This record gives sequence, structure tokens and C-alpha cells, in this order.
Amino acid sequence: MKLSKSDFLLMRWSVLAICASLIISAIVLYSSGSYAEKSLRERHNAQSMLNDARARMTTAHQDQENMSIYADNYGALIANKIIGDDQRLDWIEGMEKIRQKNLVTDFRYTIAPQKVYAPKPPIDSGNFDIRYSEMKLQFDLLHEAQLLNFFDALRADIKGWYQLEGCSLQRVGATSVNEQATKTRLKAECSGGWMTLKSRNAPK
Repeated sequence: MKLSKSDFLLMRWSVLAICASLIISAIVLYSSGSYAEKSLRERHNAQSMLNDARARMTTAHQDQENMSIYADNYGALIANKIIGDDQRLDWIEGMEKIRQKNLVTDFRYTIAPQKVYAPKPPIDSGNFDIRYSEMKLQFDLLHEAQLLNFFDALRADIKGWYQLEGCSLQRVGATSVNEQATKTRLKAECSGGWMTLKSRNAPK
């Protein structure tokens, strides 16, 4: 079958229509693919934003729960003067009140200037610096129980946090049997310090 020139002229519009249809179909398919890909990206971004919002909401709820849990503990630390500046005057006044109770035969003490405390091993103290005021004590005692009674009174009567590091005891002989009830029988030396927490954001 042979096609004449007139036949090509007749078919020309059909061929052009087919080509146009193919081009339009290709454009539609490409646009559909691009739209679908864009929709997937937007859906993924929306899902990520939703997950982030849920995570922030969960964190906010946890922070609120933690605040309610630790609010009482934080208030107790402030009430006991553990958070804030060192309470040197209160410590001295408290020690003199304990002296009046005559829990030990006699005692002497020194409080060193405050310094930053570096615990070993290191601990995470959050937004607080740990401060330490070393206090050394020397005692004249009749028996070991007096030392225990003294530190019980120290913790009960003086606000603050005293950390006892250790004590050494030395026996001292009495001059006679009759004087054993009144004379010093033990000497003790104890070391430790007052701990305070100072917020790093607090005004200096």
C-alpha cells in the first residue's frame, strides 16, 4: 500500500494531535509525580513538626511534675539555710548555745574562709556551686558518748549542713582514782565543714 502526498496531508493533523496528546500526557505525568513528591515531603515535614511538638509537650509536663516533686525539697533547703550565702554568724551563735548545754567538758573550734568545694568523684550540682567552710574542733571529754551527743545537738540546733570528715581520740590519764569522774579522760580532734549551695545566677 502506497501513501500519496495527499494522504500525508490528511494524516498530518492526526499525527500532530497524537504528538500533542503524548506531550500533554508526559507533562501531566511529570506534574503528578512532582506534586506527589512535594506532598510526601510536606507530609513528612508536618509529621516531624507534630513529633517535635509532642516531645516539647512531654518535656513540659515532666518539668512541671519535677517542679511539684522538688519544690518541697528546695523550700526545705532554703529554710535550713543550705542554699544561699554562708551563715557564719549563725554557726558561731549556735556553737555558743551548744556550749551552754555542757554536753562536753570543753571544746574549741576554728572556721576557715569559705571556698569552692570540688567533690571526688565529681558530681553534677546543676546550676549551683558547692561552697565549703572548713570547721575544726578540739574536745575535752569524759567519755565517747559526749562526742556523739555534741554532734547530735549540732545537727539539731544549728541550721545548715555540717559534713563531718572524721575524728581522732586520745586517752588522757586522771591524776587519781577519786578525780576520774571530774577530770578529762579523752581528747578529740574532729575535722569537717559547713556546706552551702550558691546559685551561679545569684547577684554577687
